[in-house]
Amino acid sequence: MASVSGIIRNQILHFTPPKHSIPFSSSITPSILPDDKTVITTAVTILKHHRSKSRWTHLRSLFPNGFTPTQVSEITLQLRNNPHLALNYFNFTVQHSLCCHSLSSYSTIIHVLARARQKSKAQSLIQTVLHKFPQAHLGDCPKYPKIFESLMRSYRVCDSAPFVFDLLVMSLLQAKRIDQAVEVVRMLRSRGIFLKISTCNDLIKNVCKCHDCFVGYDMYKEIFGGVERDVSGNGVRVVVPNVHTFNVIMVGFYREGLVQNVEEVWDEMLRRGCGPNSYSYSVLMAAYCEDERMVDALRVWEEMGGKGLERDLVAYNTIIGGFCKIGEVKRAEEFFGEMEFNRVDSSCVTFEHLISGYCKIGDVDSALLLYKVMCGKGFWPESLTIDEVIKGLCGKNRISEASEYLRVAIKKHDIVPKGTSYELVIKGLCQEGRMGEGLKLQAEMVGKGYKPNSEVYNAFIDGYIKQGNEEQAKKLRKEMVQIQEQQEAIR
Repeated sequence: MASVSGIIRNQILHFTPPKHSIPFSSSITPSILPDDKTVITTAVTILKHHRSKSRWTHLRSLFPNGFTPTQVSEITLQLRNNPHLALNYFNFTVQHSLCCHSLSSYSTIIHVLARARQKSKAQSLIQTVLHKFPQAHLGDCPKYPKIFESLMRSYRVCDSAPFVFDLLVMSLLQAKRIDQAVEVVRMLRSRGIFLKISTCNDLIKNVCKCHDCFVGYDMYKEIFGGVERDVSGNGVRVVVPNVHTFNVIMVGFYREGLVQNVEEVWDEMLRRGCGPNSYSYSVLMAAYCEDERMVDALRVWEEMGGKGLERDLVAYNTIIGGFCKIGEVKRAEEFFGEMEFNRVDSSCVTFEHLISGYCKIGDVDSALLLYKVMCGKGFWPESLTIDEVIKGLCGKNRISEASEYLRVAIKKHDIVPKGTSYELVIKGLCQEGRMGEGLKLQAEMVGKGYKPNSEVYNAFIDGYIKQGNEEQAKKLRKEMVQIQEQQEAIR
């Protein structure tokens, strides 16, 4: 390419960017100065026609003072048909501090990337903006992130894609700015912009977690509760939820133990003509199992099979866990056998349910056998499962086994058992007069952050009395009283 003329080069070298960026509007740059036009035209020409290895050096030599955000926006916009080059140029200005970027310059490159369906890169820039411009509001409204209004103003002129706002909402959700995400969705709806249903579902799920399931349900009704007017002039648009929408709401109510509400959402899903999937059935089954309504859970299980839906790992774990909870471990084993026959791979949760069930009915040997099988498959139990086994062993006065099991479990699985597990083993050791072992385990218990309580003190006191060591028992009793008085004083 021919070099830039001496006159233009002289203008560029002596050009000094203004300290404040020109405000962004629906036309990107409402009043571009002559000097701006020269800079923009020259930069675009260099970027489009210079060889890739020389264009960046040439730009830095011609524009030592850098660019204004307005200039960057216009240059980026003119490169929109080559989004890769546009992003390289934007990153070049950031890397070499050639522009004090504003919301407007960020908005333009975000729109260009969205228009080119480069979603991950656009979302990454949105996340950068949320961090770089942390102020949560514009004017007197504390509800919206500042980037939202900038994206709205520049949307049409950049010929952007609607899902750019999905990317904004998803970024807000990832940043735990849930309330702002809600307000953005409301504002978009008021302007006739509808988000993808997957984004709406993620919003409802996060609202359920951040607030509660009832607020999440209200959000569902706000988004899907009626008919929306399509501002494009194509009449009306009905916003319809999908099965994942109802699954999200049912899970929210299930986690709160609200079985009746789960049933109501299920009925609404059917009324709206939305067919439940395997996960939907598993959630309803889980709600019934949690409420120990196994007749209803089995009815759902049979209906699921009747619909030709796959009974997957989640479904099997749910029904197995339900029967184990009510102590019907034999029924749970039947489903476990069916699960293996159907070549559905078991999981850590499968074994934990069964181990807990065996411990519940006092069959600790079967629990230990399953524990060995579980470890042989490479699964690591949760601390709750370890606690169940220890409780079962201590209940059978198998203290040595419980102590060894606790020691191996901590070392092998790197878990922290509940304080009750330590207490049960310590009490058993003291009852058998093994005070030294009890003291060693008590020291380990304190090292894990558990303070000895009256149960532990009384176990040692009773143990020393049995050994005839009244002096040590008296000392411990005095120490226990002092600790209790200190705790009372703190309260």
